[in-house]
Amino acid sequence: MTERTGVVAFQGKPLTLVGPALEPGAAAPHFTLTGNDLSDLSCEAYHGKPRVLCVAPSLDTPVCAAQTRTFNQRATQLAPDVAVLTISMDLPFAQRRFCGAEGIERVITASDYKHRCFGPAYGVLIKELGLLARAVFVIDRRDKLVHVQYVPEVTQEPDYEAALAAVQSAT
Repeated sequence: MTERTGVVAFQGKPLTLVGPALEPGAAAPHFTLTGNDLSDLSCEAYHGKPRVLCVAPSLDTPVCAAQTRTFNQRATQLAPDVAVLTISMDLPFAQRRFCGAEGIERVITASDYKHRCFGPAYGVLIKELGLLARAVFVIDRRDKLVHVQYVPEVTQEPDYEAALAAVQSAT
């Protein structure tokens, strides 16, 4: 498996990402995640729909919580068929608790804890921490990546405007 350094850091300390560096125009890798009810959540469930994949290290941190709340709020401005997923290594129980406490209704939370295939496929698995790096991927109706952002500092929020503009072009 490919390992990349110098792409992301945590509080200035460089980290190693496992997996490829994805680029716009490439086919979106397949994945299976775990939903809040412990069911498998496959990428095929969203085929034909534009998708925003918001990747976060843990919803129990301030930046990840803010990112999820922001995408939840901004998703109300998107077409109804746009799927917005927040993906982390958090257990589904913690994700469900977070969504209930925060009133998250438009974002679907999903976990990579069980299958551990999303992180390496999308190049966001942090080798040193066993968590996912902060990133945003926008996928069009034909399963092509139209926007990729690996946030260089894990403690910073993503570029919401760039991601949302990419969603508008993908619908």
